[in-house]
Amino acid sequence: MDRTERILDLVALLLDAREPISWAELREHFPADYGGSDDAAERKFERDKAELVELGFPLSYVQGDDERRDGYLVDRNVYYLPEADLTKEELAVLYAAGSAALASGAFPGRDDLAHALRKIGFFAGESLPTPRVRMELGTGQEGQEKEVSARLEQLWDACSAHKWVQITYGSPRKDGVTERRVDPYGLALRRGVWTLVGYCHLRQGLRTFHVHRIRELKVNTARPRTPDFEVPADFSLDAHVAYFPWQYRFHEPMEVTLQLTGPQASRAGSLFPGAALEPVGEGVVRARFPVTFLDGLARFVLSLGADCRMEGPPEARERLERMAANILAKHAPVEGQRVSA
Repeated sequence: MDRTERILDLVALLLDAREPISWAELREHFPADYGGSDDAAERKFERDKAELVELGFPLSYVQGDDERRDGYLVDRNVYYLPEADLTKEELAVLYAAGSAALASGAFPGRDDLAHALRKIGFFAGESLPTPRVRMELGTGQEGQEKEVSARLEQLWDACSAHKWVQITYGSPRKDGVTERRVDPYGLALRRGVWTLVGYCHLRQGLRTFHVHRIRELKVNTARPRTPDFEVPADFSLDAHVAYFPWQYRFHEPMEVTLQLTGPQASRAGSLFPGAALEPVGEGVVRARFPVTFLDGLARFVLSLGADCRMEGPPEARERLERMAANILAKHAPVEGQRVSA
C-alpha cells in the first residue's frame, strides 16, 4: 500500500474508533504494511505515528485499566471544535459571503473555502439559497483575475508555511520593476485590492505590496517543512494596511479628537471603528483615535457637516479650517456673476 494511502486509512480507522486500538489490532488491519518482523513493523508504525503527530493529529497512547484496554486513541476533545450553533439565517449569510469570494475568481485558499462551503451546505440541508453574487476586485485588477488568483494561492501557501518568496514588483511610484525577496507575513483585502505585507530584504523593513502589481512570483521550495522565518508576535495586518483614508501612513501618528453631535453621535462607533468613545453630554460623543493622513480625515469630517467638529490637536484644526476656506474660495461667486437660488 502506498504510504499516503496507508496514512489516510490509518486516520480513518482511528477516527472511527470508540475504544483504544491495540498494536495487535493495527497489525491485523494492515497486514501487508505492519507485517514481517516485529522490529521492522514497529519502526514503520513509529514513522507513521510521527508523521500524524507532525500534521497535528492528536493521537495518544492510553494505558488501560479495569474498564478499558491499552491502545491508541484520538482525543476528540482536542480534535473537534465546539459546535458553532449558527441559525439557518447566519449559515445563509456565511454561505453567501463564501460563495461571493469563491465566485470572484481570486481568493487564496480556494480549495479549502470550497470544501468549507460544501460542509455548510451539507449541515444546512436544502434551506440555503443559491446566491448569485460577485466580489468586485477593483479597476486595478480588471482582466487580471486569473493571474491574481494564481499568485494569491502561492502567497497563501507561502504565508502558511512561512517560506520566503522572490517577486518582480512594479511599484506605482516608479517606472520599471524591482526584484525583491520577501518574508510574507499576511494578506489583506481592502477596498477591492489584495495586499501582501511582509519583510522586504531589499528595503530591510516591513513593506506592503499590491498583489496585482507582482509581475513574477517564486516560492522557496527548499526544505518545504522547515519555516524560513517567524512572524513577530506583535505583528498586525491592520497596522500596515489602511482601510480608511486617515490610516494611510504618510505622516507620523497623531491622536485626533472629534466631537460628534446629533445623528452622527449615535453613529460614532461605525464611522470611526477602533476609536475610544466618551459620552460628554446628552447626545454628544467625543472620539479619539490615531491618524497618519490628516487630509484624508479632514475631507471625511467636512463631509459629515456641522455635527462633526474637530477639537484637536491645533494643527489638525488648522488644517481642517484651511481646507474649508479653500473650498469656500473655490465656490465663491465671481464678481459680476449672477447667483441663482
